[in-house]
Amino acid sequence: MRITITGATGLIGAGLRRHLMASGHELRCLSRKPLAQTGWFAWDTLAGGPPRESLEGSEAVIHLAGEPIAQRWSLEVKRRIRSSRAEGTAALVKSLAALPRRPSVLVSASAIGYYGDRADESLTEQALPGSDFLSEVCVEWERAAELARESGIRVVCVRIGMVLHPRGGALGQMLPIVRAGLGGPMAGGQAWLSWVHREDLMRLFTWALETSTVQGPVNAVAPGAVRNGEFMRTLGTTLHRPAFLPVPAFALRLLYGEMAGVILRSQHVIPEVAEQAGFQFSWPQLAPALQNLLG
Repeated sequence: MRITITGATGLIGAGLRRHLMASGHELRCLSRKPLAQTGWFAWDTLAGGPPRESLEGSEAVIHLAGEPIAQRWSLEVKRRIRSSRAEGTAALVKSLAALPRRPSVLVSASAIGYYGDRADESLTEQALPGSDFLSEVCVEWERAAELARESGIRVVCVRIGMVLHPRGGALGQMLPIVRAGLGGPMAGGQAWLSWVHREDLMRLFTWALETSTVQGPVNAVAPGAVRNGEFMRTLGTTLHRPAFLPVPAFALRLLYGEMAGVILRSQHVIPEVAEQAGFQFSWPQLAPALQNLLG
C-alpha cells in the first residue's frame, strides 16, 4: 500500500515509519525538517496544505503532525498547539478533497486529552469531551479530520494515551529520575494513568488502516490502566530502584506551569472499539510491558 505519513520524524512517526516499511508498504513522509531522502517532503502545518505530490496516488494517509504538547505553555505555544492541529488538519483535508483520486482512508492522531480530568469514571469512545484547553483542541482536531468523510474517505481518529518508549515521551523523561532513586507517586498517586506500549500503538495504526469496518474515534490505550502510584512503583521495581518519594502537585505546577494539568489529570480510558473489533494487545498489562522495554 502507498501511504503518506505526516509528522514522520516524531516519537510515534519514526516508529510507525519503520513498522510500515518492514511490512512492505511504500511511504511518502512529511515533516517540518524532512530527511534528505527520496520520498520526503517539507510541510509546516501552520503554512497551508502539504505539497500536492506528497498526496497524489496515495491509498492511505496517516496524520500525526502537530506542535508538541509536552512543553511549558505560553499564549503563543497554545496558539501553535491549537492551530497546528485544527487548521493544519483542515488544510490537509482540503488538499485531499482536491485530488482527482483520493485515498480510501485517513487515520488521524488525536489524544485521550479529549476527555479532560475525569476522576474514576471509565471512559469509552462514547464518553463526552472535557472542557479544558486540551479537550477543546482535540474536539476541533477530530472535527477537522471528520470533514474528509464528505470526500468519501473513511476516517479514524486514534486517541493516543501515554506512549511507553525508553527513548522519548513521558517515560523517557521519567527514567533518569527513577534511576537516581528520586521517583515516586505524583500528587497523591491516585490519578488514573492510561498508557500504551509503542509497539501496540504501531500495530493499532496498521490495524486501523487495514480494517475497513473501523471508523470514528478509537482509544489507543492498553486495557490495563493503572493509578499513578502503581505506575511509579512498577517502574521502580522494573529498574530495581525505590520509587516512594512523593511529588506534590504544586511542584509540578511550578516546573511545568499550566501544562502540569496534563500530568495531574485522572483518565481511566477503555479501548472498547479496538477490543470489540478483535484487536489484541501484545502488552495489555503494565509490568510485562515495562519489562519488555527496560528489562
